[in-house]
Amino acid sequence: MTSSNTTTAPWTGKVAIDDTELAVTDTGGTGTPVIYLNGQFATQGYWRRVIADLGPGYRHITFDERARGKSKKSADYSFDTCVRDIDAILAARGITEKPIVVGWSYGAYLGAHWTSRNPDAAIGAVLVDGAFPYDWLDEAMELRIRKLFKRLSWVLPLARPTGLAPRLTAQQQADSNIELGKLSGVNQLSPVLNAITVPVRYVVASGTSFGSKGDEQEKIRAGLDAVLATNPNIRISAKVASNHGAILRKDFRAIADAVREVEATSSATN
Repeated sequence: MTSSNTTTAPWTGKVAIDDTELAVTDTGGTGTPVIYLNGQFATQGYWRRVIADLGPGYRHITFDERARGKSKKSADYSFDTCVRDIDAILAARGITEKPIVVGWSYGAYLGAHWTSRNPDAAIGAVLVDGAFPYDWLDEAMELRIRKLFKRLSWVLPLARPTGLAPRLTAQQQADSNIELGKLSGVNQLSPVLNAITVPVRYVVASGTSFGSKGDEQEKIRAGLDAVLATNPNIRISAKVASNHGAILRKDFRAIADAVREVEATSSATN
């Protein structure tokens, strides 16, 4: 793995961005920077097993997105704003080397977009069970999403103090999910993935995810096949037995191995 000449001390604190402050943890060190992008309503703590497996040879940067975990609320929870927050975190921590971007679920979409938009700024990316081009959002699905979060509206305030739910309203969470559905469309996401020029490795789960039914999730995952056929930089590193929600807990080694694979591939081609 690559390393810098300057050792950075571990740091935990808040980074001010726009009208919010994001909770950030930086393990420091001299190794290759790895920045982790969370699931839509998850927190940075989900990555602890992956980080432990990769060890201190890497510089691990994790953070809670707006209104998640220990980060403050904001007036803007849009996807593009979340992509821009990645740049703000890297700049605030003084990351001058190219990082490896690792994203799960919603974070996989963020990682795909950031890597595609910044072709000279990343070593590569690991996308964990997300960023599959598929037209899964229609009027019926949008209604289903809104009904789901409306049903959850009474329990969300009870879960927020424990950190198990974000400080977003049920409508804001539904809006975010619907926005993601639009971004997932084949005509929207495929060009983003096809424009990526650095190594990308997918770690793909099996079975269902929260809110999905039957084989819906497997059909969505199959949407990646067309991209694999056209962009040689993108490959599947592993197809694991865990479902979407358990993959970071049960198959963290496969994710860590994919990070190593991205770094090795990048080193071999440079």
